[in-house]
Amino acid sequence: MKHFDEPLNTTQADQFGRASAALLRQGAQSLSPAIKDRLYAARMKALSLRKPEKVRVQKPVFAGVAGNWTSGSNHVWGTVGWIAPLVVLVFGLIGIAHWQDESRINDIAEVDAALLADDVPPDAYADSGFMAFLKNGPLSDSDSEDSSAQLTPSK
Repeated sequence: MKHFDEPLNTTQADQFGRASAALLRQGAQSLSPAIKDRLYAARMKALSLRKPEKVRVQKPVFAGVAGNWTSGSNHVWGTVGWIAPLVVLVFGLIGIAHWQDESRINDIAEVDAALLADDVPPDAYADSGFMAFLKNGPLSDSDSEDSSAQLTPSK
């Protein structure tokens, strides 16, 4: 035995709908013509006062000859919308590569300038911290005198 709060399955809902429709048809046949006319007029008035439904219409989308997806009309902004980030990405990557090349060239130029100026002994190039030394710059004169006095053993 089913309770009233339990949902009906699809078959039971169909049977209930058919039985209800049959009862309504039988009841409508037994109504007088005046009542039928009033019901018809009330239905037409209700339908005329009803707000129109908002219908969502989608444009058809087709694959173009070039293989890209286009809607019914060509929109410049739609094309720019996916090309612009790609162009920015490519130019950004080119800029980063150029900046890295320039940075590497400048580092090599600093090493060459230090070697040619003979500020640094050639043995320093074997040291792994030499690039850090070049980036920090040479020691000031007062610091170099103090450090050279400390590093030079007294005789």
